[in-house]
Amino acid sequence: MTVIDAQGVSKHFIGGDGERIDVLENVSLQVQRGEMVAVVGASGSGKSTLLHLLGALDRPSAGSILIAGKDIRLLSDDELAVHRNRSIGFVFQFHHLLKEFSALENVMMPLRIAGQSAAEAGERARQLLARVGLSARLEHRPHELSGGEQQRTAVARALAAQPAVLLADEPSGNLDHSHSEQLHDLMAEISEEFGIGTVVVTHNSSLASRARRILLLRDGSLRQSSVEEMASA
Repeated sequence: MTVIDAQGVSKHFIGGDGERIDVLENVSLQVQRGEMVAVVGASGSGKSTLLHLLGALDRPSAGSILIAGKDIRLLSDDELAVHRNRSIGFVFQFHHLLKEFSALENVMMPLRIAGQSAAEAGERARQLLARVGLSARLEHRPHELSGGEQQRTAVARALAAQPAVLLADEPSGNLDHSHSEQLHDLMAEISEEFGIGTVVVTHNSSLASRARRILLLRDGSLRQSSVEEMASA
């Protein structure tokens, strides 16, 4: 099943001088359930712009993007927000955990916002934190967790609503080598295990090597790439 279907996507902005800036040009990308795709490219190549479009945080200037079967062009802003919250999980370079809440409460948060009872949300959060190896850290607040544990908590939170799509922007960019490797393994495992279509934007060849496909974004366009090409760039 295709969970991301982007066809002919372009994105441009108008600069301060009134000139048009083309960031993405006729980009197409399909991602299947259980597939992890890595998008690589130089800084400023448009990777974050692409991720924002796939995450329904912005709309394309041209082309279509279907997320979990829904064309985001056809949704109102309110409908888009609901669809995004139900269908897409996000993991960023910095965990963005709420510092006053425990790991358990952080993972429960999106479920409570969606209207689940405390009992249901708590059970789901416990299951996910166990899956990412944090059963013994449920009541710890972010400052009591290591960097790797914080990021694994963020992954569990991203999975809370059972999304069809997981988007990650340099998820190991703030971690040391050991914690990075643990996170890389986890990202690859959960994509297949949970049947989630995952897109990771990364400069890390170790993380990219876990992906089923590596795509290079250059001059606004995507093409097939490889770990070897990343290493030689």
